Parts: sequence; C-alpha cells; structure tokens
Amino acid sequence: MTDALLGPARIFVIDDEAANLKLMSKLLASQNQQQHQLVLIQDPREVLHHYRQARPDLILLDINMPHLDGYQVMAQLKALDDPLLPPIVILTAQHGHEHLLKALASGARDFLGKPFDRTELLMRVRNLLDAQLAHKMVHDQRAALQQMVNVRTEALHQSHLEMVLRLGRAAEYRDNETGLHIIRMSQYCALLAKSLGWNDTDCDLMLHASPMHDVGKIGIPDAILLKQGKLDAHEWRIMQTHVAIGAAILQDGDSDLLQLARLIAQSHHEKWDGSGYPDGLAGAAIPQAGRIVALADVFDALTSARPYKPAWPLADAIAFIEHQAGIHFDPQVVEHFQRSLPQILAIRANNMEPET
Repeated sequence: MTDALLGPARIFVIDDEAANLKLMSKLLASQNQQQHQLVLIQDPREVLHHYRQARPDLILLDINMPHLDGYQVMAQLKALDDPLLPPIVILTAQHGHEHLLKALASGARDFLGKPFDRTELLMRVRNLLDAQLAHKMVHDQRAALQQMVNVRTEALHQSHLEMVLRLGRAAEYRDNETGLHIIRMSQYCALLAKSLGWNDTDCDLMLHASPMHDVGKIGIPDAILLKQGKLDAHEWRIMQTHVAIGAAILQDGDSDLLQLARLIAQSHHEKWDGSGYPDGLAGAAIPQAGRIVALADVFDALTSARPYKPAWPLADAIAFIEHQAGIHFDPQVVEHFQRSLPQILAIRANNMEPET
C-alpha cells in the first residue's frame, strides 16, 4: 500500500455478506503496513451514519444488497454534495458492459467483477488512495488561500469603511461640534431599513453609506454654512448645491457602498409631495434609501441642539414627523418610524452629545 497517505486511510467496505467483509478485511490488512482503518458495513442503511461520523478516503461497494443496492447508496452519498466525496470502487458479481456503465454513471470511479484478482484490487486501491490524497491537498490548499483572501478582503473592507466614516465626519464637523449626528442618524437609517424588510447585507450598506449624505457641505462657503440667521434666497440656492457637490464627489464609485452613498446624497432632500430638491421627485420616484435618510436626518436635527437653535422636545419632534407623513416623508417610512420608536430612542440615548 502507499506511503503517500502520511497516515492510515479510512476505508469503508460495504457488503451484505459477512464472509465477503471478512475476506476484504484480511486481504487489506495483509498488505497494509500502516494498518488502515477499515469500517465494515453489512447493512447499507448504516452507510450515511458512518459517513457523517467521519468521511472515508475510499469506499469498496457491493451492488446486490437488500434494503438498498449499491446504486441507491451512491445516490445517497451524491446527495450530500460533499466537495471531497471519496472514490468508490464497485465490487460485484454482476458482469456486463451495461452494469459497468451504470456504475460509472452513478459515481463509481472503478469497477471490478467478482471473483477479482487480489493483486489487481490492491493496486487499484493504492492508486485511488494516492489520487484522493492529491485531491485533498489541492482542496486544502485552495481553502487556505481562500481564507487568506477573505482575511485581506475584510481588512480592506474595514479600512474602506473607516475612510468613508471619516469622510462623512469631515463634512459634519463643519457645522456639528462632535459628529455624533451621523452616528445616530446612520443607526436610525439601518434600523428603519431593517423594519422595512431590507436584508442584512443591504442594512449594513445603509449603515455605512448614510453618513455621507451631506458630504457635499465640504464645498459650501463658511459664511453660508455657519450663518446664525436665516439664509436669504441667494444663500439658500448655494446651500442646495451641496447635494450636487456630494453626488459629484461620490460619482463613479464602483462599490455597492459608494453607489448607495451617491444615491442617498442625491435624493435625501427630496420630499414625498414633490416640493423637495434638487429634482422635485415625488412619491415612489424618490429612491427608498433617500426617503429613509430624509426622515432620520430631520428627526435627529430637530432633537439636537445647535448654536442657532435649541433641541426640540421629543414629543414635539415625533408629532412633527407624524404630521409630515405624505407631505415631507413617505407615509410607510413614518409608519415604521413609529413602530421602531423604542429602539430609536435607545440609539439616541446611547449617543447623546456631551454636555457643555
């Protein structure tokens, strides 16, 4: 037998005749210096149980058996979708080309008719074990490489997310002392998206894309962005350009994250009744991501103190959101906001601005 296995192989011998199992046990043991682990199975209904306990390296299988024949056993094994399904050698008294073809079509790797030549059987067993070892090595190497790729991809992903978060904070710091607004707002957005039926992957994208909703503020002059009083018509038109600036900054991003961020930057100032900007979109024509961010952004702005205004009482802010259903906000998003209020208030409580 082969020394390439670097240890004893696990071999299933499946045959309903006890004498045949005993013969195969003696035959394999007599030629095996490493004493392979033989699992002798007389009842084919027990094959899956043994297989799930420990995958074999080779299976020697009879065809004519009660309860389950060899073809049915192979069908059960194939249904497991095991990427390392071991080679199967058919040992049968059935002769004929049609039996050979059926066995090979069912998943067998080799076929020997009984009575078989012992030397020939041992050589085929050795060759198939060597091939299975090579298959294992390739599979394990591929898995190790994939693990390395996954680790590096995750590191790049985390680095990307950190960059995105800092980009969002850079815009917020121009008119927000701590930047906690984007922390609260992004968590509100992810919570509402989840409530609306978004899957976990898309909710995670929402969590990390929404902080960039106002990144275009980087391009707004301080005299307008930080003005204490009400903006005049000219100043307001300039302020509105932060949407186009943000969309331009995020334009041509090839990742799902940047594409969603651009969509949000472009649409989060649209209003359900069509009175928003920059495109005057109305109703369902506004991307749902923009509709979610619009509500979360306004709610947090109302409930947060600014140099030019005090924070609204929570009851007043909630009443305003509810009153604006069908006007500023998507009624469905308002409904899910109401359902999620306990979690929203918990997020707010956990990310409060420091007292000054």
